[in-house]
Amino acid sequence: MIEDNEAKFVACHQPVFLEKYDMLDKAAEGATFLLNSNASAEQVWETLPQNMQKQIIDKHLDVWVIDAYKVAQDSGMGRRINTVMQTCFFAISGVLPKDEAITRIKEAVEKTYGRKGRKIVQRNFAAIDATLEQLHQVAERGEINGFERQPTVPEESLDFVKQVTARLIEGKGDMLPVSMIPADGTWPLGTAAVEKRKIALEIPVWDENLCIHCGKCPFVCPHSAIRSKIVRAEEMQNAPDSFKHVQVKGKEFGEGWHISYQVAPEDCTGCGLCVEVCPARDKSNVSHKALNMEPIEPNLGDEKVNWDYFLSLPEYDRTKLKFTTMKHAMTAQPLFEFSGACSGCGETPYIKLATQLFGDRMIIGNATGCSSIYGGNLPTTPYTKDDNGRGPAWSNSLFEDNAEFALGMRLAVDHQTAYARKLIEQIDAAGQLDGALVDRLLSNPQQDEAAIQAQREDVAALKQALAAIENEDARHLVSVADYLVKKSVWSIGGDGWAYDIGFGGLDHVMASGRNVNILVLDTEVYSNTGGQMSKSTPTGAVAKFAAGGKAVTKKDLSMIAMAYEHVYVAHVAFGAKDVHTIRAFLEAESYDGPSVIIAYSPCIAHGFDMRENLSQQDLAVKAGHWNLFRYDPRQLEKGENPLSLDSKRPSVAYGEFTRNETRFSMLKRSHPEAAEALYRKAQQEVEARWQHYAQLAELDYSVEDQEKPEQEKH
Repeated sequence: MIEDNEAKFVACHQPVFLEKYDMLDKAAEGATFLLNSNASAEQVWETLPQNMQKQIIDKHLDVWVIDAYKVAQDSGMGRRINTVMQTCFFAISGVLPKDEAITRIKEAVEKTYGRKGRKIVQRNFAAIDATLEQLHQVAERGEINGFERQPTVPEESLDFVKQVTARLIEGKGDMLPVSMIPADGTWPLGTAAVEKRKIALEIPVWDENLCIHCGKCPFVCPHSAIRSKIVRAEEMQNAPDSFKHVQVKGKEFGEGWHISYQVAPEDCTGCGLCVEVCPARDKSNVSHKALNMEPIEPNLGDEKVNWDYFLSLPEYDRTKLKFTTMKHAMTAQPLFEFSGACSGCGETPYIKLATQLFGDRMIIGNATGCSSIYGGNLPTTPYTKDDNGRGPAWSNSLFEDNAEFALGMRLAVDHQTAYARKLIEQIDAAGQLDGALVDRLLSNPQQDEAAIQAQREDVAALKQALAAIENEDARHLVSVADYLVKKSVWSIGGDGWAYDIGFGGLDHVMASGRNVNILVLDTEVYSNTGGQMSKSTPTGAVAKFAAGGKAVTKKDLSMIAMAYEHVYVAHVAFGAKDVHTIRAFLEAESYDGPSVIIAYSPCIAHGFDMRENLSQQDLAVKAGHWNLFRYDPRQLEKGENPLSLDSKRPSVAYGEFTRNETRFSMLKRSHPEAAEALYRKAQQEVEARWQHYAQLAELDYSVEDQEKPEQEKH
């Protein structure tokens, strides 16, 4: 008899789950267990943990194994194993007769993917057929001789992480008493680092002899899983034999400074973007780069040791970094790491960059959406802190009011800062503080990292001086003294928030003139809730509520923002022009007023392999789908044009960009005539939009003299 909380069928889709979870504790007597593993049916027993082996024997479980990743790869499905595992379920569960089940699955594939093209349907069919051939029953039961599962989190973790976070990771959160949950809603930072998902099949391996130290690989990494550090050579004396480091290129560091690029093997998702962006190739073998994807298993042991050693090395003094250059900026420690975002995500590199540039003083209001799910979902958070205990303060807000939420943060910070300055002046007037210290605290503009660090040191000196003053003003000043250090307030969210549901609030914040930095992660669709059309969805794209292709033009949020004339506005795409992206972030944050960065963020909802994320961003810019520009109101004060158009006139046809994405190409198959009309309309919009921006930027160009992109038929 099966109890209410027991399962007749249990499937393990990721082999790493064997190390992390008690997969069979709810399996019923005689249940079926399906395991995705690259071990054969004859060898898989040796790969199981001891407690699982015992459960299989004691509960008389029926065990099946399949190498789902190999089946998916061989049938052209990449790493998508959902069809493979679904086929296994129906083939062995007995829910339906096997032949009927397979027929039903193929019918479902036809219905789900038919409009996306016959090639996709055929790949799924091939995967289904191969699954039946590669699915094997594990008949033999060996001795109980498997491995012992390691603790869920490291022993050196915080007590809260061991007592609460670990239980949540194990899927046993329902066993925790309410009293163990923080009453004030605060959770410790940096807990994503203990989760160690280990989902990559391949990881990047660094060839230090080819590397040119450009910094592009950590810049594009969506999960902060590859990083660089510059340290003194003598710091490497105790390095493991397999740890790689070389003299850093560039005169600005001098002799004796070494650089290392290191991957976190258990946190890497294997997206391959770091290898795609790597410009350094072996001239004798152009397929070999300074970074190359290799199978994880042969490299895992050494790279785990190397990663731990890498973390133990000191961070380079950020007050000496030139953040306008890629190599320097990517030496800064990211304070956003190992999120649960999709592999190859187009959003997270922007957030990671912001934390590298400003993270030790960021205060973030995050609209509900993808960025709030991977940014603050339980059981762990990717936002973390540096060795000084400083890191971003983050809070989720509702979809419709996140901009005002961040504005409230700004107003609170400004009020606390003004209060602190007032108290300093009152205490100084009584002759109880060093005049030079007061002058520095009140006059420091904090326009760069060195000045901000100097202000922090002066605040520390102020607190020490206040400890000797026994009055109410001194006690109050201690509580707000840290607000004398510049704070960077951010409102972050997606296009569904900024263009649609929260636009009214966004407009209010822009009109306020207050110093709030707004980061719009533009995926051009409601990504987190299933791919619904937003006002950011471009002409001709198919989405939910736009099954026949979106017929109206994408809303131009940038133009609306620039109309205020006091709002800094930037349009960026990190995969197309990386240094431009860094420059825009630095300019936006340094501007004492509202800033809006609209960041092109390719998403799996666009319908292409996210390994092509960078090249597709480049195509979007070259086709005119995504123009790059910066509007800086400070230029108006100098009597100069505030708009800088930083991308060239469209040089490839719009169809060259759209043909790679299912959101566009599927319309051609379902409604070819409508698709042709919409794409002609989109091409006209591309030309008109670029010409409009070029005129506003006062570019010296002649439409007739420049070659137009050849029109394509779809």
